[in-house]
Amino acid sequence: QVQLVESGGGLVQAGGSLRLSCAASGRTFSNYAMGWFRQAPGKERELVAAISRSGSITYDADSVKGRFTLSRDNAKNTVYLQMNSLKPEDTDVYYCAGRPFTNPARVAESYDYWGQGTQVTVAS
Repeated sequence: QVQLVESGGGLVQAGGSLRLSCAASGRTFSNYAMGWFRQAPGKERELVAAISRSGSITYDADSVKGRFTLSRDNAKNTVYLQMNSLKPEDTDVYYCAGRPFTNPARVAESYDYWGQGTQVTVAS
């Protein structure tokens, strides 16, 4: 089992930037494809971005293309989500997720491990 802890959320003005981090412990981090999802109250959890074990394959939601960048540092057991040009509609709780496969997945149900979430609020 792997434990995931997110950090880096907060309040930012529209157009600003935040970097979310997800630190993993418990198992070999490089064995897991990772993803970031977000969820608003009453809505389903949706993919923001995902990355393969090696970092060679990434998926981005259309809504964040060109603004968000997902990366991982397997030596530090951490995955990062750099969020630039933030918009009020990016306001959500952001969750880090892991799955013990080579490639990432686009649906939340394909991930086995989840962090507690971190709130991102973008003020207009």
